Amino acid sequence: MKPLKEKISITIDEDVLKELKLRAESDDRSLSQYINIILKKHIKEDK
Repeated sequence: MKPLKEKISITIDEDVLKELKLRAESDDRSLSQYINIILKKHIKEDK
């Protein structure tokens, strides 16, 4: 069973969003999937 996900709304700088979209596309992922992956990685590395 997949973990539950929650929708949120955030405000993000235009240049950051543009870069995230490019990276997500090059990784063949949706923007949402890509952001989730990099946030999980950051949290893991920050512990």
